[in-house]
Amino acid sequence: MTIVRADKRDRTAIAGCILAVTALAWIYLLHISNATGAMAQMEMPAPISGGAASLFLAFAMWEVMMIGMMTPTIAPTLTLFAGIHRSKRTAGAGSAIFCFALGYLVVWLGFSAIAVVLQSALTKAALLTPAMSSASPVLGGAILLCAGVYQLLPAKTACLRQCRTPLDFLITHWRDGAIGALEMGFRHGTFCLGCCWALMCVLFVVGVMNLAWVGALTAFILFEKLGRAGKIIGRAGGVLLLLWGGVLILK
Repeated sequence: MTIVRADKRDRTAIAGCILAVTALAWIYLLHISNATGAMAQMEMPAPISGGAASLFLAFAMWEVMMIGMMTPTIAPTLTLFAGIHRSKRTAGAGSAIFCFALGYLVVWLGFSAIAVVLQSALTKAALLTPAMSSASPVLGGAILLCAGVYQLLPAKTACLRQCRTPLDFLITHWRDGAIGALEMGFRHGTFCLGCCWALMCVLFVVGVMNLAWVGALTAFILFEKLGRAGKIIGRAGGVLLLLWGGVLILK
């Protein structure tokens, strides 16, 4: 397969869309973080009671947060995808790029639904504080230990490899057409989920809407997936999570 670099127009369009989507997501997160912080100061319960409306709002919060955290990491893959389409001289490159991104985000939509179910269960069991962080040192420590162990497992390494080598992924999993692009985006999102799900669970320890930690985890994931020393950073993060979890449990 001949690969050409995406032209300036494609790169600009992709970068602009990613920046716009990410910025809108973070603006929304800042808005609901302020509301959540106000409720926590008044010692009101975490904003999820099991009703349909509160579950939907929690789901929207998680999905927007996943968009804000994960959309920037797909930029290199989308740019390469555009370049391959240009090299193949096929029509409908714009719709294919959109379908790829949509398939990717659908995976995180599914994760958001699972996260809401987990958040609801923890809230009902009184294991989350009003700030939506773990109310139990043992639970918090267990989550951190699980996340730390997963960072060091071969499954994590295999998924991270797919995220760090987008060209290999695209060549191996290439499908033509809009449906093929949707399928490719879904597969890439699945690998990304396999790489990052345990790190997302750390939010239940530090606070689901603690935007300082959301930002820190976003930066860590970006460096892990796109940085030259990403594998080393990931393993170092795993060791730190293990130490942190152990300290929390033994307190």
